[in-house]
Amino acid sequence: MSDEKVLPIKKPSLDLQSHLAELEANGLLTRVDRPINKDTELHPLVRCQFLGGIQEDDRRAFLFTNVIDSEGRHYDIPVVVGALAASPKIYALGMGRPIADIGADWLSAIAHPIAPVVVILPPCQDVVMMGNELRKPGGGLASLPVPISTPGYDAAPYLTATLCITIDPDSGIQNIGTYRAALKKTDRLGVRMSSRIGGAGGYLHWCKYHDRKEKMPCAIVIGAAPVIAYTGPQKLSIDLDEITVAGALAGVPIRIAKAITVNLDVPADAEIVIEGFIDTDMLEPEGPFGESNGYVALEDFNMSMEVTAITHRKKPVFISIISQVSPSESSVIKKLALEPLYLNYLRESLSLKSVLRVVMHEHLSDLRPIIFVQFSNETPKTEVWRGLQATAARQADSGKIVIAVSEDIDPENTDAVMWSLAYRSNPVEDVHVEPYRSTGHSPKSGPSELDSTLLIDATLKYPMAPLALPKREFMERAQVLWKELGLPTITPHAPWHGYSLGDWNDSWEQFAKNAVVGAWSKNGEETWLRRRSGLKPETPARTVEASGKMATSTGPTPPDAD
Repeated sequence: MSDEKVLPIKKPSLDLQSHLAELEANGLLTRVDRPINKDTELHPLVRCQFLGGIQEDDRRAFLFTNVIDSEGRHYDIPVVVGALAASPKIYALGMGRPIADIGADWLSAIAHPIAPVVVILPPCQDVVMMGNELRKPGGGLASLPVPISTPGYDAAPYLTATLCITIDPDSGIQNIGTYRAALKKTDRLGVRMSSRIGGAGGYLHWCKYHDRKEKMPCAIVIGAAPVIAYTGPQKLSIDLDEITVAGALAGVPIRIAKAITVNLDVPADAEIVIEGFIDTDMLEPEGPFGESNGYVALEDFNMSMEVTAITHRKKPVFISIISQVSPSESSVIKKLALEPLYLNYLRESLSLKSVLRVVMHEHLSDLRPIIFVQFSNETPKTEVWRGLQATAARQADSGKIVIAVSEDIDPENTDAVMWSLAYRSNPVEDVHVEPYRSTGHSPKSGPSELDSTLLIDATLKYPMAPLALPKREFMERAQVLWKELGLPTITPHAPWHGYSLGDWNDSWEQFAKNAVVGAWSKNGEETWLRRRSGLKPETPARTVEASGKMATSTGPTPPDAD
């Protein structure tokens, strides 16, 4: 890992291009001015930093200023990828607060939303395309530099960094969701809004318009202030307008304007807005597309959207996100907001004060299926299981596998979790499988039966011998020597020093002290006086000495046969 640079925390940017300027000023944006093919090169290039061993804090946003396609067309609109959450550092800059404050500030924003303010002549409508401009060859959606996310598998260029705005026809409350949208024609999109349990708010609106036999108005925003963009993937209450939460995150009302062809309010300072109506009767095959669960989603019948207008700023920037196999932008966005929401739910809503951390496993699992819950030592077994069950039940599409660990186990260190599973869990006692779970955000190419839940208590249940690494003082001295010798930079991951797990006494502590000062012979003199006969090798000394057992003349017991 590189030496961490503490970024200056300012108020969050209220439009995308201001955010990009902040990223560049802080060395978090790479400009690429050579021609890059959006259909074959653009996403794979940015993907390299997630797959190439680059440390999380060293990941960057990429701004492509010379975008072409496979037919040789050149686009005037630049494309940016990674600008929302290539790393937690980038996410924090977009939020305008330190990473440590993000969880608490999300909770505060949800509890204290700020209503938006309406403006006229918004920047997002500097340029308007309607009618024949949408349908002419190379016009409409084809004029936008939409990348192919998973070249070799995706059926079309896809909008990925979307804010899809719909409105409840009964309550009049708008919803913002992040859903993929495939280019089908210059004036038509295939839109996928998850219909699973715990899925998309936009789909719930679609159901209401379907019952009314009406088309559903929709506005797809591409490129808004990060505090608005971050609300799209979150699972906020369906009766809470995300734009008001974004206002609370920003600390000021978000500027909105009325869309031109649909009765919806859109962020006034957005880069691009695609307006239209979604058919609630006829569905169209959509896909394949590389999904954030790490598999390619095959063809499904999904929504079809007729585009009625495309509006944008005079010089817009098109934004796309890296999703598919995690870690990715989408996984960072979810991780930094969902983990504190889960922690607050367990600690505050359920009064499980012994819960210290909630960590959603990120690599290759898109965070949600596997969750680690860290408990303080000596938490009663009943509370551990209450926490496991509550974590699994909070969201229908999260927590398929939930593992409890103790406070000495870093839940972000998968190797440490595996160690805890190996030595602190007894499967017949500590593993429970519960049936009848929704399949959640899982690949659809397999059977469509109900899924199940796996809960594992891998906490420390009794005192154990110390972790077999040198004590902290010796490892700290070793790191000083390492640096003085000019050896390659190291980043120790916990556990990187030994520590007590409760099964350690004063006698053994003195033995260790004698050894490191060269007085190990004293230990030999002491143990010589404690010799016993009639014992089998590997008999614990304290078992014999605590019982006061005397030596016998029968000799040692033969070892067990292999």
